[in-house]
Amino acid sequence: MKTPACFDTIRPFEAEEIAGVVDRLFAEPQFGQIVGSLFPGQPLDRLRMGLRSCPDLLTLQKTFIYPLVKDLLGKCSQGISFDCTALPNREGNYTFVSNHRDIVLDSAFLDVLLVDNGFSTTAEIAIGDNLFGLPWIEPLVRLNKSFIVRRGIGMREMLAASKLLSSYMHYAIGEKHENIWIAQREGRAKDSDDRTQESLLKMLAMGGEGSAAERLKALHIVPLAISYEYDPCDYLKAKEFQQKRDNPDFRKSKADDLLNMQTGIFGFKGRIHYAAAPVADEWLDTLADLPKADFFAAVAERMDKEIHRRYRLFECNYVAADLLENDSRFADHYTAEGRSRFEQYLTERIAMVDLPDRDDAFLRERMLTMYANPLYNQLAALD
Repeated sequence: MKTPACFDTIRPFEAEEIAGVVDRLFAEPQFGQIVGSLFPGQPLDRLRMGLRSCPDLLTLQKTFIYPLVKDLLGKCSQGISFDCTALPNREGNYTFVSNHRDIVLDSAFLDVLLVDNGFSTTAEIAIGDNLFGLPWIEPLVRLNKSFIVRRGIGMREMLAASKLLSSYMHYAIGEKHENIWIAQREGRAKDSDDRTQESLLKMLAMGGEGSAAERLKALHIVPLAISYEYDPCDYLKAKEFQQKRDNPDFRKSKADDLLNMQTGIFGFKGRIHYAAAPVADEWLDTLADLPKADFFAAVAERMDKEIHRRYRLFECNYVAADLLENDSRFADHYTAEGRSRFEQYLTERIAMVDLPDRDDAFLRERMLTMYANPLYNQLAALD
């Protein structure tokens, strides 16, 4: 199926484009160096020929991306699990809307889990163009079934870009029969208080036909909860909290962004769990008669509850809450050794914050809040 030309600037590449894009990528010396490091011992020309001979993007992912991510999981985690019992139809086309834990890996791990659990295809990935620090990154991610979210443009341009993006997502679900992944908000929640942005839902409802509820139903939205035992970027997030406290005008540099990305990818995450809620189609009908001004707020609230109630909580979440409150309310959920181990972990992470005026008490409070918020949100969702 040939995708309409109106989507050419944002869509993933199509099968007949693979060879040309691969050749252009390998003409970039830096790209060749990175690929060589990821596939040590394999000649670059053999890699290039292998990539360009893939008949479609799914084959390219399964042949080259999948083993890289599986290898990474073995090095940076203690295993990953996926509760997808709410999605018995592995042939279905779903829009996974998840909380945002890692810039790169949220969707990469999902793709591995979809393959391992017998889904018919992986997910097309929504990725912001603010991450394209180098000219070859955009063609690379579009080879990996990504479509582009335009950022940093004017209000009038943003409206047109949002409409195009939404229309493409409806096309990908309804005509291409793909899955989609998109984060519930722009950027990660640095304190792990995950909330769905109403603006995201409004964008999703710009495409398609019918009422707002009918347009969202056409996307077959699946709220998806992502849980990490440890956040590799926790100390970097705490550092940024202090920098913004001390200087309200502080903005991260490109070097900061790169460090966050590298730390998020290669840092230790402990155990990882993904949990899919049932498709939102049925409960969207129960909200369809709300005034438009209230509809998206109600959808966002329900999305958050579906995600929060499916968090996988770990010992450190309960310890963090008790340390934050100077209490033992959740002591039944951890051992004395577990509490001591997490306190030592906090001490080591705070020591990694390289600020000349490091405020250890403030950084500790921020990190404890990051680890306690998933517990607080789940308790509220189950109440």
